[in-house]
Amino acid sequence: MYIKERTRLAQEKVFPMTLEGKAKLETELHELKTVKRKEVVERIKIARGFGDLSENSEYDSAKDEQAFVEGRITTLENMIRNAQIIDALDASNDLVTLGKTVTFTEVPDGDEEAYTIVGSAEADPFEGRISNDSPIAKALLGHKIGEEVEIQTPGGEMTVKIIAISAS
Repeated sequence: MYIKERTRLAQEKVFPMTLEGKAKLETELHELKTVKRKEVVERIKIARGFGDLSENSEYDSAKDEQAFVEGRITTLENMIRNAQIIDALDASNDLVTLGKTVTFTEVPDGDEEAYTIVGSAEADPFEGRISNDSPIAKALLGHKIGEEVEIQTPGGEMTVKIIAISAS
């Protein structure tokens, strides 16, 4: 038992995230447990009233939704339990680290772009928040202002010059 437990704990993935990101996950978890779960159970009860379950699409749909909600609850609980809070203010503003906003231009004459590097749990590229597991973030981490960095992306290789780093 001890060896199994120790192995399981060693395999738990750590989820780096900001306090804000953790709070969003906690809010989503609370909503799923207190509202969504009850709505799905009610849909299942109503669908059962339609009779034969073998050809009841409403029942199948509600059960699928229930499986999704329960899976998401499990995922969120795991992410919150294994959250590693990152604080961009702890690190120097001259080095790209998790939680920092990095501004760069593509060399030789690209437009200026800025991204905040966050853990995968709170990544949202449309909001300028990229995962530390993304090719761009992996390449930029550990570099300083003024450095040129080669980035391997699915679309090909690009070179960028870091022009600013700030705490988000």
